[in-house]
Amino acid sequence: MDELSVRHFPGRDGVPLVYRETGEGHPLILIHGFTANGLLMLQYGPAAELAGHGYRVIAPDLRGHGDSARPHDPAAYPPDILADDGLALIDWLGLSPGSFDLAGYSLGAKVVLRLLARGAQPAHAVVAGQGLDALDAASSRTAGHRRLLARMASGDTFEPGTPDALAAQWITERGGDPLAMSLVLGSFTQTPAAALRPVTVPALVVVGDKDPRGDTAEDLAASLGHGHVARVPGDHGSALLAPELTAEILDFLRHGGPDCFSASAPAG
Repeated sequence: MDELSVRHFPGRDGVPLVYRETGEGHPLILIHGFTANGLLMLQYGPAAELAGHGYRVIAPDLRGHGDSARPHDPAAYPPDILADDGLALIDWLGLSPGSFDLAGYSLGAKVVLRLLARGAQPAHAVVAGQGLDALDAASSRTAGHRRLLARMASGDTFEPGTPDALAAQWITERGGDPLAMSLVLGSFTQTPAAALRPVTVPALVVVGDKDPRGDTAEDLAASLGHGHVARVPGDHGSALLAPELTAEILDFLRHGGPDCFSASAPAG
């Protein structure tokens, strides 16, 4: 099987979901951001470099995205369904506590936080492209996402060159489903601070130095028992492609960061 070919697994509710993977070695589940997909993470994100350093990078398509199911029934998007799907993937892959790492960018990082709150036990967790509002059900950006997706779903046109037009073009060119993505937004839940206090997993919060989310990165790291912060060049979009991001992730996964353990990081 081609390493980037689609592989299937069922959500806990039976909805068909997919993932792709590349590399061999220590499993690392890498979760994409809102309106993106796992293939983009494998082709343009840090996956290839990570795979070259001894990681089996597993990149799912979130529900409502990519090649995973995109139901238009609101009942298919109950609260915290993305975390349910993540736990289903961990079970499907047969990954035991401490035998794998978790990483996510933007929405993917929000899902990582929910997985930690729900009891997932990776050896290390990477929360990239997020600040403290990742713990909220909605952020200051949510209403804008809803408006954009509603306009796309209704067939509205956008003034060329505007931010909405560029965002709509991004989604359309990648075959995105605006209605399904809007339903995904409605599934987000708050992560109370008390839910993260028991988490002892070493965690890296890494953000672009021009990403406004970075203003509260230290607060987010402080909510995790063993969290610390790194900054890399770029804004929210460009930081994902920065080689410094991959370097920070690799260093953290290998060495665990300050005062963190790294017993299950692969050698290399």
